[in-house]
Amino acid sequence: MMKNRASLITMTIYLLFLLIPIYWLINMSLKTNTEITSTFSLVPNKLTFANYVTILTDPSWYMGYVNSMIYVVLNTLISITVALPAAYAFSRYNFMGDKHLFFWLLTNRMSPPAVFALPFFQLYSSIGLFDTHIAVALAHCLFNVPLAVWILEGFMRGVPKEIDETAYIDGYSFPRFFIRIFMPLVASGIGVAAFFCFMFSWVELLLSRTLTAVNAKSIAATMTRTVSASGMDWGVLAAAGVLTIIPGALVIYFVRNYIAKGFALGRV
Repeated sequence: MMKNRASLITMTIYLLFLLIPIYWLINMSLKTNTEITSTFSLVPNKLTFANYVTILTDPSWYMGYVNSMIYVVLNTLISITVALPAAYAFSRYNFMGDKHLFFWLLTNRMSPPAVFALPFFQLYSSIGLFDTHIAVALAHCLFNVPLAVWILEGFMRGVPKEIDETAYIDGYSFPRFFIRIFMPLVASGIGVAAFFCFMFSWVELLLSRTLTAVNAKSIAATMTRTVSASGMDWGVLAAAGVLTIIPGALVIYFVRNYIAKGFALGRV
């Protein structure tokens, strides 16, 4: 009993410690810049929602969220669509150089985005894709496709090959078998891979800032450009940070069961 109580207290303290930055961000978002820079207070002395009003009414702010959501969804769809057949091939077939190719895919995920920022910038500028949503979505595929392949391959290896053979004997074509039978069996893996693709693309800054200027500028890039002649607008920046957390929290809520299965069954 004492051991369980000690574990509970330790976990509670740890969770409270983790929540301190989020609480302080919310606290700052409800203050004026004057109060943020001049006083230290655990709660706002003068509660204000002006910072949130600025975010939701200023196109330069709320369009950052719209742009980010567009290219994040595009990237997630493209990454999963490409990774599914690739992961199936790695899990079901042996071919020359398969392990080397698999390792090469993972090395792309290990490389820092700064290595690819200049090549992507020059390429997209020359073909007219600079400052477009598809440009950022395709750039993020360089990192998300290997991650999705790695996750899905682990799930697919857990599906017996006899299921494939039985489906072929029953007259299923490969596309029909893959969509109607195989994909539901690895639905947890698809959910986990989509979650990680979404989160990486949502929080990535360097490529999204390098490859956009105005029309497709992400919220992450917008938040780094809040310095004006009067200084940093801390309240608006904090409000933007709070609103940026919400999509990620919603995604985590909806795929929480898939993530739990991923820890038990796949490569997470």
